Amino acid sequence: MSKRRVVITGLGVVTPLGDDLEQFWASLLAGNCGIRPITRFDVSKYPCRIAGEITSAIFNPEKTLPHREIKRLDRFSVYGMVAGIHAVNDSGIDFSKCNRDRAGVVVGSGIGGIEEMEQQYDKMLARGVDRVSPFTVPKLMVNAAAGNLSIQWGLSGPVSATATACATSGNAIGDALRIIQYGDADIMLAGGAEAAVTKLGLAAFCALRALSTRNDEPHLASRPFEKNRNGFVMAEGAGVVVLEEYEHAKARGARIYAELLACGATGDACHITAPDENGTGAAKAMEKALHEAGISPDKIGYVNAHGTSTELGDLAESRAVHRVFGAFAKKVQVSSTKGALGHSLGASGGIELAITCLALQRGELPPTINYLEPDPLCDLDYIPNIARQAAVSYAMSNSFGFGGHNTSILIGKI
Repeated sequence: MSKRRVVITGLGVVTPLGDDLEQFWASLLAGNCGIRPITRFDVSKYPCRIAGEITSAIFNPEKTLPHREIKRLDRFSVYGMVAGIHAVNDSGIDFSKCNRDRAGVVVGSGIGGIEEMEQQYDKMLARGVDRVSPFTVPKLMVNAAAGNLSIQWGLSGPVSATATACATSGNAIGDALRIIQYGDADIMLAGGAEAAVTKLGLAAFCALRALSTRNDEPHLASRPFEKNRNGFVMAEGAGVVVLEEYEHAKARGARIYAELLACGATGDACHITAPDENGTGAAKAMEKALHEAGISPDKIGYVNAHGTSTELGDLAESRAVHRVFGAFAKKVQVSSTKGALGHSLGASGGIELAITCLALQRGELPPTINYLEPDPLCDLDYIPNIARQAAVSYAMSNSFGFGGHNTSILIGKI
């Protein structure tokens, strides 16, 4: 059977730069940074004391969700629910007029409800086994955001959750793409949510020595592809997109951001945390996406890079771009928005696909901020520091995760 066309009709984000899509986009283009000192718990004994923390000053979930419902959710699900509701509102879908058996959700998380786990463990030790909340499992399970989003509108089509570390959202979107392509649904919500800036979450990543320790200058700490980068900065948030079968979207007069053409997915089969140093798996993911879409590399105008600000990861991704694009590599425009947002782990791919859609639709490419000194080993056009106007017909968004998971999403104008 021939594959059905799939389009993106709604975007929703919750980020360290806020959850209003237009304000978020303007802030990103202006080169603003959402990385700040952590305030949620005492970090005085941690080597890293900064994060893309979502504070009450920039995000109020009660504008979107009832207080009673928020109390029954871990923060990662709160972020996922709000992003999902924003995406549905942005799409203009009225589910009361849709066949809900033909609508579903694939929203994952790299870590899930780690905050709930910490809190209930502390309660058990301090007050006893019988004091653990009956909401513990429903709050901490990785599929909680997906399940609650399906309940929100009574969506009874395919509902699942991916958990592939920092490639989670990419795999979720790829799964949802194929569900629509092969006729199992007409509408899917897809993406990821994460809230791992917690006492244990931060300590665990500090133990890996993966985080930047530029505590005195948090706005300069995340430096994707820059010579003096010294680790990534943890962040939190959610990114959810609404995918629709093309004819379904046309029939209701939907505004279409882009066509979702392909998602290439591979495994490094190399190391549980370190990437293949030559970017072989990452390159294969990009090549698979191009092959599936029938697009040649020279047609790609923009790549939203995974670009986490780690020495090995950024170098591997730069090498992967060289491998895929060949002589065209230094002409393709590449940026990492993690300089502004930090790395929201399993949520990053959903947020970054939303960014890539806006870049494609509006002809504005977000910059790689904090690019102060070029790294001679990372020698691509990273759109340093200042946003750029550029008409783009095709764009890619990359996400790579611990475990060797690689995804590359390809979208095009329609």
